[in-house]
This record gives sequence, C-alpha cells and structure tokens, in this order.
Amino acid sequence: MLYELRVYDIPPFKMKDIDDRFANHTTRIWKRLGIRPVGFWENVIGPNNTLTYLLAWESLAEREKKWDAFMSDPEWIKVSEETSKNGPIVLKLTTTIMKPTDYSAMQ
Repeated sequence: MLYELRVYDIPPFKMKDIDDRFANHTTRIWKRLGIRPVGFWENVIGPNNTLTYLLAWESLAEREKKWDAFMSDPEWIKVSEETSKNGPIVLKLTTTIMKPTDYSAMQ
C-alpha cells in the first residue's frame, strides 16, 4: 500500500471554496473512479489556509491510471473551471508519495 500526502496552500478567504469543492464534487467523482481518500485535515496550529489530505493506492500504476482518469474526467474539468472562475483556490500544492515502514500501523 502507498499513501499520497497532498498539502494545498489556499489563498486568503478561499477555504470555504476549497471545502465546498471537495465536499460537494471532488470526493463524489473520486468515489466513481475508485480513488480512496483516507482523510482530510485543516491546521489547528501552524500555517492558516492549508488543507492536507491523504489518498491510499495499491501501487504507483494504480495511482497513474486513476489519477489520469480523474484529471481528464469531463465532470471534474467542468467543476474545476467553475470553482476557479473567481480566481485560483489553490496557491501551491505539495505532493509526497510514501510507503509504510515495517513497523507502521498503516500497512
């Protein structure tokens, strides 16, 4: 199992927009495509305007296939365009793909 950690830096006053996008659109599209989110987090202590989430993948090949399908999905393209029409809602994205250690509870 692999885990993809994604951290979004969000412009000021746009957290509601990114939350709405995930809650009302992105997670539904992911479910249809078989993409498995593990969880989503907003910082309590640390930089403001940050959304962090974790995705689970069986392999890099699965990630490539499903992420490519997501990025080219007509519904996602429409949602992305509509939710960004008043300017970008993500300033910066940091992505890390990790594998659990032998002693990790998450295998």
